[in-house]
Amino acid sequence: MSTAPERVVRAAAAAGMRIASAESLTAGMVAAELGTVPGASAVLQGGVVAYQNSVKEQVLGVSGTLLAAAGSVDGRVAEEMAAGVRRLLNADFGVSTTGVAGPEPHDGEPVGTVFIGVAGPAGTRSREFRFTGDRASIRLQACAAALDLLAGELGAR
Repeated sequence: MSTAPERVVRAAAAAGMRIASAESLTAGMVAAELGTVPGASAVLQGGVVAYQNSVKEQVLGVSGTLLAAAGSVDGRVAEEMAAGVRRLLNADFGVSTTGVAGPEPHDGEPVGTVFIGVAGPAGTRSREFRFTGDRASIRLQACAAALDLLAGELGAR
């Protein structure tokens, strides 16, 4: 059985697609996991670690108005992050993570709240997750969920 990163790399390579990540709470874990797969250089454009809202806004193009109104832990922010990194790094797919790994709530959201965005040729969407566990566990779960969503978007088996 293939891992999610292997499925993503294989499907993207077969389709001639390129991938980029925009990561907040996972701080580069998604791109790092993709990079463990032989052949990743054919599909992985790069990534942006956007921990601070200023990076989300100034580098990825996330609306400052949205960040001020909703905070960084929001599905629309995840969507704008994914679309922004897709545009910035000239990729076919952008994937993003934003959320609360803990130990304290953030932007009014409880620990374990995570939003993952995916932007691709068919449009942009996000999905909300509620993970449990400690900070490290929540970050790992978010990374795995992002890779699974991306694999699904690519039709990877």
